[in-house]
Amino acid sequence: MKELIAYIAKALVDKPEEVQVTEIEGEQTSVIELKVAKEDLGKVIGKQGRTARAMRTILSAASTKINKRSVLEIIE
Repeated sequence: MKELIAYIAKALVDKPEEVQVTEIEGEQTSVIELKVAKEDLGKVIGKQGRTARAMRTILSAASTKINKRSVLEIIE
């Protein structure tokens, strides 16, 4: 899941080298934290949060396949 979010985020931003993704795994749920450069934050969130919502939808669909729950947090 971590690699999936990193791939999507790097494709969206101007500074892909500053994309950091960390995964905190629990028993049933894993939290994926995404950190990007300050000027790329708007690109990752999108208008009215549409891009972030789309990334969360893709993440939830992919994690359903492996019977887990994943949560995406975008850190400023």
